[in-house]
Amino acid sequence: MPSSTLRRRGRALGLGLGLALALAGGARAETTLRFAFQGDIKSLDPYSLKETFTIGMHGAAYEALITRDKNLKMVPALAESWEIPEPTRWRFHLRKGVKFHDGSPFTADDVVFSANRVRAPGSNFQTNVPADAEFVKVDDHTVDMKLQKPNPIAAYQFANWYIMSKAWAEKNGAVAPSPASATSPSYAALNANGTGPFLITEHQPGVRTVFKRNPNYWGKVESNLDTAIFTTIQNDATRVAALLSGEVDWADPVPLQDAQRVNGSGNAAVLAGPELRTIFLGMDQWRDELKDSSVKGKNPFKDVRVREAFYRAIDEDTIAKRVMRGQATPSALLIAPQLYARAGEFKRPTYDPARAKALLAEAGYPDGFTLTMDCPNDRYVNDEAICQAVVSMLARVGVKVNLNAQPKAKYFAKVLAPNYDTSFYLVGWTPSSQDSHNILYEITGCRKDPKSGRGAWNLGNYCNPKVDEIADQVEAETDEAKRDALIKQGFDIVQAEWGYIPLHQQALAWGVSKKVKLAQRPDNQFMLYWVSKEP
Repeated sequence: MPSSTLRRRGRALGLGLGLALALAGGARAETTLRFAFQGDIKSLDPYSLKETFTIGMHGAAYEALITRDKNLKMVPALAESWEIPEPTRWRFHLRKGVKFHDGSPFTADDVVFSANRVRAPGSNFQTNVPADAEFVKVDDHTVDMKLQKPNPIAAYQFANWYIMSKAWAEKNGAVAPSPASATSPSYAALNANGTGPFLITEHQPGVRTVFKRNPNYWGKVESNLDTAIFTTIQNDATRVAALLSGEVDWADPVPLQDAQRVNGSGNAAVLAGPELRTIFLGMDQWRDELKDSSVKGKNPFKDVRVREAFYRAIDEDTIAKRVMRGQATPSALLIAPQLYARAGEFKRPTYDPARAKALLAEAGYPDGFTLTMDCPNDRYVNDEAICQAVVSMLARVGVKVNLNAQPKAKYFAKVLAPNYDTSFYLVGWTPSSQDSHNILYEITGCRKDPKSGRGAWNLGNYCNPKVDEIADQVEAETDEAKRDALIKQGFDIVQAEWGYIPLHQQALAWGVSKKVKLAQRPDNQFMLYWVSKEP
């Protein structure tokens, strides 16, 4: 065969192969992640609910000025850099060329608007931005944050403060935040318009939410996902079955009793690790009469002896070993020991039911009393089972507890209602600043001024003005040793007054398909932009 004929056939074969490869590339199947959580994304408003899973989902569509990397280190996001030219002034240099999902440009006006909106009534994120901060537009891509006093941790909670479009909010009647307790969802609760790497193209509360890759995203995305589809699967057995069958690629949580089965399945595994979240119990210490109680005309929890009795009646070691199957670490504080250098100086008071009964008798309740306990049943690891154990333990000292366990959407709407409708409750908390000040301000701070955000998550309104004074000092103190000493003073007071009942730090338990690669941070935020999936 002549060489010219061979060359023509070679060229034809090469062109045909190239065309086939091009067609194959153009027809590539979309990479879709299907994932399930035990709870719901109640609202798309990024200021609606300070709850870890919801924050992570908002973080797919919205972005902050400063974010945290896989190791929880603060890194640039919408602010490409920042500096502190004066102790009471921070300057943020904003990224240029960034657009919201509707195509409008991101500018300093959006930052100033978001700073005001996040601190407005109805926001659950008021404390993420200092109450005394004034945000001033310097130019379209520069913003100053002016403070009334030095605050070295002023930006520590910025990672969960997402920036919204001023024009979009005004156009759609969403200037005011839509709280989780709202009975009628706002436009921002049902729609999203951020600058993030994913668009939210469908949102059916309680059913599913669809995320699509943002083709106009300003940055690089580690994820190869084209689409991510979230569904709520409340039932543990159904959620695990969906993971094992491949119906979903990620499920949270995997019940502790199912971990071995998942790990032995061959197609999925449990990604476990320590979590920074502390699970604790709180008590209503502000009403003059405890709601839904057999005690009339007074509130037993205002008596320190009753609070101590409840603490000593609860056997946390048994909860950690049996209910949590060893996947929990009992805690003496409301913060994980990894986040406070002097945490080791605190010891958990001993379990002593005999002492608990004696204290109740001294307080005037020799036969105990009846009350209601609020508990989520789809938010924390074994949350309802923990509450059931607490109910049983309190029954042994004569206290009858009626357990009201509900899905987290209903639970949070109840306990965070304007009147904080709860007498006794279970909550889990990860300080968004990774700092003790967050606990002293949001959890133990007196709930006196709703506008300040202090005590926003102090559902029972434990209140000691001295703790507030210490919290303010901690916020401004730059000397680490002095700061740690002040924090210890605050925690000492809360513990001495039996203000809360810390239980434990739970372990993370994500079920992950072996086709999926992702990052698991100890704050338990699931970030889609770190998720990749094999074909």
